[in-house]
Amino acid sequence: MRYLVAVLRPAGWDPASAADPAVRRDIDALNDEMKSAGVRVFVGGLQSPATALSLRRQADGELIVNAGSHPKASEFVDGFWVLETTDLDAALAWGRKAAAACRASIEVRPFH
Repeated sequence: MRYLVAVLRPAGWDPASAADPAVRRDIDALNDEMKSAGVRVFVGGLQSPATALSLRRQADGELIVNAGSHPKASEFVDGFWVLETTDLDAALAWGRKAAAACRASIEVRPFH
């Protein structure tokens, strides 16, 4: 089964803190471990929410495009992994490792 393991950051988070060499080392080690275990399908880091475009559907069906991330969000996705694991428990184990490596909250969610 495939799972999204998403790194969540609070609004206003300073991305410079991710440049800490210890954080980079831990994330690189986690990526190597995921590859060695054969669970990593895809990984990606995202640019700042300020670079996002939000498409909002209006009642009449029209789509409005706004600059920036969803305005009501108190957190945003900073990066993610797509993992292929045997079950939810295995995905959660990787999520715990991701939380430690990224020093961040993590969301684990199955794909359909």
